[in-house]
Amino acid sequence: GCAQVHGVDYDQTFCATMRPTSLRALAAIASAADMRMRRWDFVAAYLQGDLEQNEVVYCHAPPGYATVGADGRPRVCRVEKPVY
Repeated sequence: GCAQVHGVDYDQTFCATMRPTSLRALAAIASAADMRMRRWDFVAAYLQGDLEQNEVVYCHAPPGYATVGADGRPRVCRVEKPVY
């Protein structure tokens, strides 16, 4: 987020998640109290981001992919769909 410091923690990200045991406990409490649970968004939360118009973002290649091209220049990947 906006609290990252260049050279210290740019490679670290955080996203609040719920442990499966906590989810089961919450579901049991809601069921016992005859309550309904809403806002289930497990997978889609990370796949619905959009880049702004004319925004171009590049990132390092993932592990296992070539990081240096045949010409000796470093390779980067162009982001087409952000994950947040």
